[in-house]
Amino acid sequence: MSIRKDLFIMMNQEDNCAAALEKISKDTEIEIKGQSFKINQEIPTGHKFALINIKKGELVKKYGEIIGIATEDINTGNWMHVHNIKSHYLEVSK
Repeated sequence: MSIRKDLFIMMNQEDNCAAALEKISKDTEIEIKGQSFKINQEIPTGHKFALINIKKGELVKKYGEIIGIATEDINTGNWMHVHNIKSHYLEVSK
């Protein structure tokens, strides 16, 4: 299987997630920043996946900005959505 570089977009070099430009199948091999890894679950179009291991409580960055907080450990290549991140906006607006 070939390494895919065209299935996602990373908005900023400081981001720890990327967005799928189309559905990405489980076990697809991705390359970004000179690193390659496999996708662990199917990633729906427009959804995020982790570019690095993210620990519970760590910040999620997209667009170079904090967009969320991990609610559980998230491994590189894992799908990221409401099941494992919560809004950072909700935390700072309390």
